[in-house]
Amino acid sequence: MSKRWKWIAASVFFLIVVALPQFIQSAYYVHLLILIMMNAVLAMTFILLLRAGLLNMSMAAFWGIGAYSTGMLTLKGGLSFWVALPIAVAIAALVALVFGAILVRHAGLGFIIPSLIFAFIVPLVFGTFKVFGGHVGLIRIPAPNPIPLPGGHHITFASEQSYYYLLLALALIVVLVLLALYRSWVGRAWRALGLSSNLAQSVSISPFRYRLLGFVIVSAMAALMGVFFAAYSTNIQPGSYGPFKAIYIQMYAILGGVGNPIIGPVVGAAILTIIPEALRAVKNFEPMVTGALIILILIFLPQGILGLLHGRRPGDALGFLRNVVHGGRGNSNKVSASKEGVILERAKPADRDGEGAA
Repeated sequence: MSKRWKWIAASVFFLIVVALPQFIQSAYYVHLLILIMMNAVLAMTFILLLRAGLLNMSMAAFWGIGAYSTGMLTLKGGLSFWVALPIAVAIAALVALVFGAILVRHAGLGFIIPSLIFAFIVPLVFGTFKVFGGHVGLIRIPAPNPIPLPGGHHITFASEQSYYYLLLALALIVVLVLLALYRSWVGRAWRALGLSSNLAQSVSISPFRYRLLGFVIVSAMAALMGVFFAAYSTNIQPGSYGPFKAIYIQMYAILGGVGNPIIGPVVGAAILTIIPEALRAVKNFEPMVTGALIILILIFLPQGILGLLHGRRPGDALGFLRNVVHGGRGNSNKVSASKEGVILERAKPADRDGEGAA
């Protein structure tokens, strides 16, 4: 598909997303759209770091850090939602910077296992200390303050539609930032690291520096979704932010296709958000159905559902995961040596700003 048609398709899709709540009368279905959009953004953050050669199990933990920071700042600190939003994101980014500076130096299992441990520790801390509400969590978190408009009007947040458009604005910011990053030399450096960290280092790309940058960015984005979720749900509990949610986030990305970092998560999140709701009457069977679906996708559609539209090409989920588990030292995605060399050369920081390896 040419660039022109891609822009047309993206514009039509965006217009549909904007107009959709106006044609849906049920608040429940708008709520489902909100969950799909939020889950899709979380899956986008997973794909970014996966492409950089790291399997991150802590996305849900940073989602929780954003939510709890917002709850503490607004409920107990008395701050406006709009003031709490950047502070909560900054808190998550700072935690990611400290955590990442220690562990991002290690790839493969050296990062996967500590990030999984971190995913267990964060909800445990929230559930243990009373200052965070203990196992009950935080309740009655204030809604975002009304936004004044000319003529004495205000945008209030009292319906699912209003929260839908708030989330849409936040998600649009995330998508635009991701697209800009993927097209920049930073994005090419991440891709080079995902192909082979050893070859990336040979052209002066620092795995530590670029992976740490990616980890901080995706943690801040996950926290942004947590900020929204705290205000939207008004009640948050520590159990919602454990490692099982991180596994679901990975499922959203893999089901849609990790080779499609924006649309893939949307497709995967839509399917895996709707299926549990459709199977609510037989809730005991829902995990088995979901698990069987993921296994079938990995076996027969390793590139995800969207892989059907593009045919065979590098970027399948199993290839990414194998490469990540081995620390990004090999080229398990079967990219030709010549193409890999072009990507590495284009990603070379020295060609852009004279930056060398750390």
